Amino acid sequence: MKDSTQKEADKLGYNLIVLDSQDNPAKELANVQDLTVRGIKLMLINPTDSDAVGNAVIMANKANIPVITLDRSAYKGNVISYIASDSRSGAKMAADFSAEKLGNDVKVIQLDGTSGTRERGEGFGQAAQKHKFNMLASQPADYDRTKGMNVMQNLLTAHPSVQAVFAQNDEMALGALRALQTAGKEDVLVVGFDGNDDALKAVQSGKLGATIAQRPDQIGIVGVQTADNVLKGENVNATIPIELELVIKK
Repeated sequence: MKDSTQKEADKLGYNLIVLDSQDNPAKELANVQDLTVRGIKLMLINPTDSDAVGNAVIMANKANIPVITLDRSAYKGNVISYIASDSRSGAKMAADFSAEKLGNDVKVIQLDGTSGTRERGEGFGQAAQKHKFNMLASQPADYDRTKGMNVMQNLLTAHPSVQAVFAQNDEMALGALRALQTAGKEDVLVVGFDGNDDALKAVQSGKLGATIAQRPDQIGIVGVQTADNVLKGENVNATIPIELELVIKK
């Protein structure tokens, strides 16, 4: 996302300042405070968390700096445009793929992330109802591979009949996969979300059933193009969805 944002900004003649909040909401707030005194014209922010970023957005609002969020929304403050993967559609893809592979009435476990993946849970839940999935459990594992493995181990004890797992990101999916392999359950279908390098390798080796790949380069490009439109005084859509891709073994 950073690389494509930089290239598009260079192409359109903008000076792009990039600050890394290192997944820390306090650092994010400090970074935004720093930017508000630098005389910037617009802020593109990839929130650490949809709830936590609210104070940073409000700070930018008070400084009359337009805000565009990338990849995650902000639940507080005024955001001109939210550009992100169409998470609901992506999660529906995961459910549809699971139904295609295993049929309806599948026994499913879902591993949740944090507030940033709320749309993924909603999209999967709606499609799961349509396919009449038997949702055995839905439990947080905080995007983390080790937590994904530990949560999956516990859930396996309670629900040994599970047939499929949908994890709201690839790290949790890979953790769940490890737990299933350790328990000798090689036939459980696991679908992740994001399309990170380890997940793509696991898909091509046949271990991970699928991953829903994001296109962060497109989020960055569209983010800068939208910023350009805003700065030119043009109207922009409040939400701009970026399409995802179902990646399965070739």
